[in-house]
Amino acid sequence: MAEVLLFHHVQGLTPGVRDFAGALRRAGHTVHAPDLFEGRTFGTVEEGVAYAGRTGFAEIAERGRRAAGALPAGLVYAGMSLGALPAQMLAQTRPGARGAQLLHACVPVSEFGGTWPAGVPVQVHGMDADPVFTGDGDIDAARALVAETDGAELFLYPGDQHLFALLRRAGVRAAPPAVHRVPHRPALTRPRPGIRKARSARPSERSPNRRPRPRRGSRAPVRRSCVAGGRAGR
Repeated sequence: MAEVLLFHHVQGLTPGVRDFAGALRRAGHTVHAPDLFEGRTFGTVEEGVAYAGRTGFAEIAERGRRAAGALPAGLVYAGMSLGALPAQMLAQTRPGARGAQLLHACVPVSEFGGTWPAGVPVQVHGMDADPVFTGDGDIDAARALVAETDGAELFLYPGDQHLFALLRRAGVRAAPPAVHRVPHRPALTRPRPGIRKARSARPSERSPNRRPRPRRGSRAPVRRSCVAGGRAGR
């Protein structure tokens, strides 16, 4: 199983985020969920955005980097909306990453160096009618990542919710099962220098209804997808 560093969304380390981390632990993963807001949580997106704006989005990303620095290098980096920024940054720039899971957001890989690291699997999860994910360019960044990167997958779900991974239905967590399948390269599997496994075709956009097969393998921009939330975030 994987060791996961999970970054919360713009409302902070809410009970919903803690529950999500708990679900990953019950699946057998070791999960670290640092508090990038230093003990603050917010009942509304607007309050969270105001705090992030006062603090500085670059400072919040740097807090994520510091949190990673206290942990081993062989991590899977996961993030929700705002938290996808430090997750993607670390997956691209910190050596030793074993995977990345970007929930509700994705930025172009050029923001953190231009290419995705070879041998690091990555998943992007979003809803096909989420006005944030589809309207702010995240879906385009995700599709470009999948088209250019071996081991990248895009999971598109029907619906218009942003933080759908934290949705409740009749008091029960109702996240799609795929969001709890953490992508990771096994610890003993390391790519040989200069050699990548040949494939017959480029990775394609994956449907969440298909069971995914395991694959081996600055200053952040402020995007609406990285500050959006809603009732699901609570």
